[in-house]
Amino acid sequence: MANTSAILELSAAEAARAIQAGRLTSEKLVAACLERITARDGALAAWVHVNADASLAQARALDRQSALGPLHGIPVGIKDIIDTADMPTEYGSPIYRGHQPRADAAAVALLRRSGCVILGKTATAEFANLHPPATRNPHNHAHTPGGSSSGSAAAVADRMVPLALGTQTGGSMIRPAAFCGVVGLKPSFGSINRTGVKPVADSLDTLGLFANTVEDAALALNLLSGRRAPDFSAKTAAPRIGFARTSRWKDADAATQAALESAASRLAAAGADVKEAALPAAAEALFDAQGLVMNFEAARALAWEQARHREAISDTLLKRLDEGWVVSREQYDNARQTARDARRQFADLMGGFDLLLTPSARGEAPQGLASTGESLFNRVWTLLGVPGITLPCGSGPKGLPLGIQLVSAIEQDTTLLAHAQWAANALG
Repeated sequence: MANTSAILELSAAEAARAIQAGRLTSEKLVAACLERITARDGALAAWVHVNADASLAQARALDRQSALGPLHGIPVGIKDIIDTADMPTEYGSPIYRGHQPRADAAAVALLRRSGCVILGKTATAEFANLHPPATRNPHNHAHTPGGSSSGSAAAVADRMVPLALGTQTGGSMIRPAAFCGVVGLKPSFGSINRTGVKPVADSLDTLGLFANTVEDAALALNLLSGRRAPDFSAKTAAPRIGFARTSRWKDADAATQAALESAASRLAAAGADVKEAALPAAAEALFDAQGLVMNFEAARALAWEQARHREAISDTLLKRLDEGWVVSREQYDNARQTARDARRQFADLMGGFDLLLTPSARGEAPQGLASTGESLFNRVWTLLGVPGITLPCGSGPKGLPLGIQLVSAIEQDTTLLAHAQWAANALG
C-alpha cells in the first residue's frame, strides 16, 4: 500500500489492521501524514509543533515490535494544553513560549504505552478558552474550525492525522468536530486521566477524542480509559431515542433544525423508537449555571498568570477571568447544587431512553477567525458530566458541515458508542 492518498483515507482502525497484517507499516503511515502536513498546514495552521524525525523513529521502532494495542503504529495529534516531555507545551499563550514539561501527561503516556506515535502538538485557543489560534476550517479557510480544540479538529478533518486528543470545558470537543465534519467524542467526566493537562475548570475539564469513525473513537477511548469498546461486528438493537430540542431550540439556525428533524425521521424509519424528550427543570438551568461555574474556576486556575502576566493575556480571556472573580462562593455553590439536582433528574429521564438526539452547534462554522463560535448546545451536557458524541450530518447553506449530537446516561460510554455506530449506519 504505497499510495499516499490511499493511506491517508484509511481510518485509524483500518490502518492498524493493515499494519498488523503486514500490508502497511507505521513508518509509511507517519511519512504520509508528515507529507500532508508539509503540503497543507501552511494555510491551515492546525499544528504548532511537529516532531517529524522523532515520529519516524518511533514508527520504525514500533514496526519491529509485536502489537502493543489495537491502535499500534497509529499517529496521534495532541492538543497543546496537554504536556509532552519531548515537545514544547505552550497552552496557546505567549506566557509559556518555549515551555518544556519534564513529563508526559498521563494520556500521552498511555498512548505511547499502547503503541501509538505522538506526531505533534495541535493548536489550541489561549488556555483552552475563547481567544482563538490562527487555525482555519479545512472546508473553507475563511471560516473558524471552532475551538478551543481547533487544531485537533482541523488536522483530523484534513486527514493530516487519523486521531487527535482534545479537551472540553464548555463545547471545545463537540462544536469543532461538528464544524469540521468529523466524529468528536466527549466521554463521561473523568474517564481519561487529566494529570498533565493545564486546568481550566476542575469540575468540567474532560479529555476527549477526534476521529473519522465511531470505531476509531471507541478503540482510542478503550486504551485511554479501559472502557470496553463495543463489538461492532455484532448486531445492535435499534435504540430508544429522545429528541431533545431543549428550551434553546429557537437559537439553532434553520439548517440545523432541519438536519435534526431529518435525522429523527430517518432514525425512526430505520427502526428506532423516537420520542420527544423534555429536559428536567434543573437541567435546563444548567445553560446558565455552566458559565458561572466555569468562570469561577477558571479565574482561580489562572490566578498566577493573572497576577504575574496580566499584560500577556488577551482581553477576551481577561473579561472572563474578571467575571469569575465577581462570582461569590454562594453563587458558585448554588450552581453546583443545581448541577447535582440536574444529574439526579437526568438519570430518571434516561430510564426511558438509550440516548438523546440534540444539536451539536447553532449551525455551520461562522465566517471569520475572531471567534470559535458559540458553545450553547454543549454546556448542559458538560456540566452534567454525561458522554456525548457528534456525527457529521449534512451541510449548511454555505456548504460547511453540520453535526448531530447523541448523549447518553453517565458512565454509559460503551452503550453510547454502540448506538452511535447504529445511528451512523442508519443515516448513511
